[in-house]
Amino acid sequence: MDGALIIDKPAGWTSHDVVARVRRVLRERRVGHTGTLDPFATGVLVVLVGRATRLAQFLAGAEKEYDATVRFGYATETGDLTGARRAETRAGDATATGEAATGDGATEGGAMDDSAMGARASCAEWGRAEVERALESLRGEIEQVPPMYSAKKVAGRKLYELARRGVEVERAAVRVRVRELEVLDEEGGAWLRANVDGTCEMRVRVACSAGTYVRVLAEDLGARLGAGAHLSALRRTRAGTFRIAEAVTLETLAERVEAGGLGELLITPDAMLPDLAFLHLTAEDARRARHGAAIGVARDIGSQWREGERVRLRDGEAGNLIAVGVYDEANGRLQPRVMLDAGGEK
Repeated sequence: MDGALIIDKPAGWTSHDVVARVRRVLRERRVGHTGTLDPFATGVLVVLVGRATRLAQFLAGAEKEYDATVRFGYATETGDLTGARRAETRAGDATATGEAATGDGATEGGAMDDSAMGARASCAEWGRAEVERALESLRGEIEQVPPMYSAKKVAGRKLYELARRGVEVERAAVRVRVRELEVLDEEGGAWLRANVDGTCEMRVRVACSAGTYVRVLAEDLGARLGAGAHLSALRRTRAGTFRIAEAVTLETLAERVEAGGLGELLITPDAMLPDLAFLHLTAEDARRARHGAAIGVARDIGSQWREGERVRLRDGEAGNLIAVGVYDEANGRLQPRVMLDAGGEK
């Protein structure tokens, strides 16, 4: 039982909760995931099963895509709807790049309290062009300061553990890439919804590098528009090549397993790595690879790879993934590094 499952994570569950549930359903100890989703978020969680857990290193850095709803009007301690409302945006939180917010209501250090939104204009009066300029400033290579309520570690301690104790520590900015950030129009063409409590909500689609905090993007977008902001909803729609259309709920997984249909859901280890080059091995080379021995590669084949490139080593007869090897250009060899089908291993 080796491969990947694409789970549609429900709201209120941690990623660890999902892994634990899959372990129980499959009765398989070796289960992991490739990228944490916050408890309030839903959507694509790539769960690895059996020896496929060894492939996490090739998947964790994949680009992610989200459907996010940003609520403007106030910020929260966590950056999402689960956190307590902040009375004001603290100095230094105005933007990811250090640019200060401008306009009436700015406090020392460039931050703006929530009354600034009313001082400038109600969010319901924002123009599409104004919002687009704010979005444009957050596209491309940007720097983000990891939020205190995150699993990132500083000096060996998870930030959210410190935050729950009321401790805030300095965090170094991290460079991330926001490839796409765009407004999603609602049915009928509406793009900004005004709520009865004076807040506004807007859906955005985000395609970004691994490690990007969409919560921080929401806060920074609000800062550029002169308003506190947080996420009121977040759904991951893609992780690398895995899309929400492929995802199943935990209930569906349990039903399929009970009916003996797990094989229909399990993505093979080889299919998990479509972007890696591959080589079909002879029976002898497959035997050698299963024991970790380097495989000689003909010059005309090796010329298509660069030094250090990772290559899938397939069983030439069955087409199964035996290992992921690394190409040694100088010696014209592929050295198995991550074993999926080691000789005699179960």
